[in-house]
Amino acid sequence: MRVPRLVGLMAADARATAEARGVRLVAPDRPDLPLTVVDYVVRQYPRPGAEVPRGAVVTVWFEHDEGEGGGGAGVREPRRTGPTPGGLRRELDEPGEPFPAALPQRAATPP
Repeated sequence: MRVPRLVGLMAADARATAEARGVRLVAPDRPDLPLTVVDYVVRQYPRPGAEVPRGAVVTVWFEHDEGEGGGGAGVREPRRTGPTPGGLRRELDEPGEPFPAALPQRAATPP
């Protein structure tokens, strides 16, 4: 049988999913796992999709370890200063003549 994906599920949903798939849950950071309801699984072992025998133990964690993230600050991405290339210049005309002058026609040259 394959290990279900439990990361991102609330504790109650993770327990129900594990039970339905025939695996048992253990949480080293939650000794009161049967009473835990609204905490979210942030990590699991074995990984989702791993082959295990029926009744195998899947370890889940509800808190990030030191240095793993989860600091509550959200996603941090590098920010660019100024508008993206082509932004407003592409959408708005340049100031100046609203109707550009027609280009002069070239006279046809005989062959």
